[in-house]
Order: sequence, then C-alpha cells, then structure tokens
Amino acid sequence: MNKIFALMVFVGVPLSVIGGLLHWPSVMMFLIYCLTIIALASYMGRATESLAIVTGPRIGGLLNATFGNAVELIISVFALKAGLVEVVLASLTGSVLGNLLLVAGLSFFVGGLKYKRQEFNVYDARHNAGLLTFAILVAFVIPEVFSTNMSQTKTLSLSIGISVIMIILYLAALYFKLVTHRGVYQHKSDEAEHHEEPEWGKGKAITILALATVAVAYISERLVHTFETVAESFGWSELFIGIIIVAIVGNAAEHASAIIMAYKNKMNVAVEIAIGSTLQIAMFVAPVLVLISLCFPTSMPLVFSLPELAAMATSVLLIIVLSNDGDTNWFEGATLLAAYIIMGIGFYLL
Repeated sequence: MNKIFALMVFVGVPLSVIGGLLHWPSVMMFLIYCLTIIALASYMGRATESLAIVTGPRIGGLLNATFGNAVELIISVFALKAGLVEVVLASLTGSVLGNLLLVAGLSFFVGGLKYKRQEFNVYDARHNAGLLTFAILVAFVIPEVFSTNMSQTKTLSLSIGISVIMIILYLAALYFKLVTHRGVYQHKSDEAEHHEEPEWGKGKAITILALATVAVAYISERLVHTFETVAESFGWSELFIGIIIVAIVGNAAEHASAIIMAYKNKMNVAVEIAIGSTLQIAMFVAPVLVLISLCFPTSMPLVFSLPELAAMATSVLLIIVLSNDGDTNWFEGATLLAAYIIMGIGFYLL
C-alpha cells in the first residue's frame, strides 16, 4: 500500500502543478487533487506514527490529530478567502461526524475483526465525554439558539466571544492532560504500547511532515477553486461537498492512522486520534477559523444549520454511550458506521 501512495505522490504532485497551470478540466483536477492530498496525508500519518512511538500514546495521538487537522485547516482558510462560508461550516460538521462515526467506527470494526474485545483508557474516555458535551452541545448549540433574536453583528460578536473561550479551555485541557495530570490516570493497556521501533527517525519524520504539509497547502488552494464546477457537474450541494468530500479528504491522515493503530491493538492511540481530533476541530480549529475570517470580506459566525447541529449532537451522544465503558468490539464499530451512512444519505438528499 505504501508503494501505491508513493506512486500517487510522485505522479500526483507534478500533475497537480501542470494541470493547474494549463487549466485542465475542473472535474479531472478535482479528482487529481483529492487523490494527491490523500496520498500526502498517508505520509503525514506515517511520519506522525513514527513520532508517536517516540513520544507515547497521548502525545502521539495529539500529533496525529494536529497534523491531520492541519490539512483541513489549510483547505478551510482558502475556502474562507474565496467566500465559501457554508462549505467551511459544512466541512467542520463533516469532520466531527467523520471522526466520531467514520474513523472511530472503522477503527472499532477493523480492530474488532482481529480481536474480540479491545480495551482503552476509560479515564480518558470519560474526560473526553465531558469535553465533547461542552464543545458540541454547549458551544455550538448556544450560538444557534441565541442568534435567532440577534442581528448579524451581535451574532458575530457572540461567536468571537465563544471562540476565545473555547481556545482557552482547549489549551487548559491539554495542560491538564499532558502536564498537571500526566500519568495520574493510568490504564493497564497503556504500558503495552511503547515497545515498537519507529519506521523513520525523528529528523526524517519531521522533514517529511513539513514537506507534505507544504505540498498539501499548495494543492488545497487549487482544490477549493474546483468546488463550484464539481457541484454543478454532479448535482451536489455545497453542504454535501463540505460534509462528506472535504471532510474525508481533509482528515485522510487521521483516518488511516487510527485504523492502523486499531489493527495493531493500540486502542489508546486510535481513540485519542478519533476523539482528540474531534475536540481539536470543535474547540480549536473552528474558533481559529472564526477569528481568521475577520481578516476576509466575508466573516464566519459560529452558527450551524439545524440538520448539522442535530447530526453532530447525535454523534456525540452515540460515541459517549459506546466508549464510556473503556472497551469496544466490531459490532459497536458497525453501529457507528451505520449512523454515518444514514447521515450521509440525509445530507446528500438535502
């Protein structure tokens, strides 16, 4: 599989540059850009996996989530610059659904096919449950409720205030987990995840990570300009493109990493990637995008549509119920995947 991704990168990156300069058809370039970003994301995933082995499961999961979300952040900034606010909000929704239902679902399912029962840190699961409830059910629902009786200016002011609070709380959560309470809540499966040699050394992994991120930034800018033509060609709405297409492409690195980790029975890292990435999207990426949007002609308030909020809230409740006991199996994975498919069909038909 690695050879296929290597071929996709060495062919896809030059084609992305040449096709963009020669103005090849938008639909063809859309496919080339998406496949190239996914291939580059696999390199980002392998690099962060190597760093994760060196740094341990918690920091490793955080690294995977951060660099995986870097792709989506880059795509979203260029989309905001182009005035595609609805696509950005939809992609944020898609990331939450993708991580909680698709990534976690595939991880639980694939890992569960190999192992009848997989355990992970129950204390982390409960800690994350509280943060997920805050990030989605409080910070995303409140602006929607209050904005119904507010002007656009006041709605934006509320969004800025909530964004600042969320960023502060997210940084506090990292400080809690990685500094003040590091190692306080240990789990017996934590100790089994440190005995493995990294694929790449620290220096090589960081270099590959940096180069892949730069390439993704370039291609993401090109990708954004194909959305309108692709939507018209396939009859897709901006909502569907954001929730399904951009979210899957933007989070390809975490998707691959989490599934590989689950297959290797490293469920602490897999869960940290899936849920940690969701928290980072909701509590850091989304607020940062709200603040960045102030630099562009069209600002982005933190107000989602009712279907988006309902889908995200349902996903949060489902993952909390299934993960709060600290173990999982293939059937729980299948349940999450079924929920994702149902929501995907709904957004496609909207």
